[in-house]
Amino acid sequence: MILFFGIRPDKTHCVELTDVICPYCQNTDTLSAAITSNYFHLFWIKIFKIGTYKTVICSHCKKLYDQEDFSESMKIALERLTMEKR
Repeated sequence: MILFFGIRPDKTHCVELTDVICPYCQNTDTLSAAITSNYFHLFWIKIFKIGTYKTVICSHCKKLYDQEDFSESMKIALERLTMEKR
């Protein structure tokens, strides 16, 4: 019997972060977040979520922020968006 299993990313969701200031260029409403979840799959069917990776980019200065570089206002805005999504 052959089993096909592995880890694969899901679709990337992009959301705008409103009322958040970019720490680098100090512009408001220029940040957008990209959220990607990784899933364990068996026969190309998602079984369970392994983790989520988030990045934020400023459309004005093109600065890219990884999860460890998020400011408190970015974290709060992303938390608010995930609570609204549920």
